[in-house]
Amino acid sequence: MQNRTPDTGWAEAADGTPLSTDLASAVMGARRRAARDGDRQIDTAHLLHTLLEADPGARQSFPGGPAQVARLLGYLVQRTIGYGLRWTGTVEDSGALPVLPADTVPGWSPAGAAAMREACARARARGAERVDGTDLLAALLRDPRCRAVDVLLRAGVDTTLLAARLDEADDSACPDEMICQDHKG
Repeated sequence: MQNRTPDTGWAEAADGTPLSTDLASAVMGARRRAARDGDRQIDTAHLLHTLLEADPGARQSFPGGPAQVARLLGYLVQRTIGYGLRWTGTVEDSGALPVLPADTVPGWSPAGAAAMREACARARARGAERVDGTDLLAALLRDPRCRAVDVLLRAGVDTTLLAARLDEADDSACPDEMICQDHKG
């Protein structure tokens, strides 16, 4: 089978900040999942699916614990095998986050690329050495019309509570309060 999704994964942020090992694994898994699903682009649901599989920190962020993560994975597997959520072959562009033509990334949906950029910005704002899975999870939540949030809502996840938990963890880990204040604004 020919891979129709180009390997244009993020190895590091545009400013050179590397991805954590778990997040890098999730990004590469999303690329493979998109190819297996017959999708031309990595979308936010691919990212959420592989993030839940690859990143323990992201899984532990969910207020409903392992049962909630299992339900989420169930919805995502249904999508993969062709039941339930039908997005295969369509381009994801929620329009919620601004995407300029120069911002497009080959092999990535506009919403997926915007989420990765947002995750990198979140990591920089908290002074982290690496972009991690919770940065991406928080970035996905910032786009309420993306496919990942659709899945989260269908699985009964309180996205407002999840975002608050991630922000709270972010605040406690931020070494520079001024940077964090700018990031929240």
